[in-house]
Amino acid sequence: QPQLVESGGGLVQPGGSLTLSCAASGFTFNHYTMSWFRQVPGKEREGIASISASAHSTSYADSVKGRFTISRDNGKNTVILQMTGLKSEDTGVYYCGASWYGDPRGAHEYDYWGQGTEVTVSS
Repeated sequence: QPQLVESGGGLVQPGGSLTLSCAASGFTFNHYTMSWFRQVPGKEREGIASISASAHSTSYADSVKGRFTISRDNGKNTVILQMTGLKSEDTGVYYCGASWYGDPRGAHEYDYWGQGTEVTVSS
């Protein structure tokens, strides 16, 4: 069955860096748009970075643009989120999602989700 497993979360100081990984299995990975979402208590899941199935295009939320980089390896069925210049407002649970849509418009258009990995940015 389809599965996404995130890893790499943890505690980091403001200004620091962290790399999240998402390992996919059980579906045709290179047919799916992959994205990272972030959620904090009391708020909806927010899409922060997305990469097309072919890896030819990426998009970012304004809040992370220039600081975060999404990439994927279709040979290894993995998607990576490199985070630099971390701020306290980056704290949250980070989820990896897979969408059959080429241009998904929201979390409701995602087919598979990981269990999440927690990132805390604090001194």
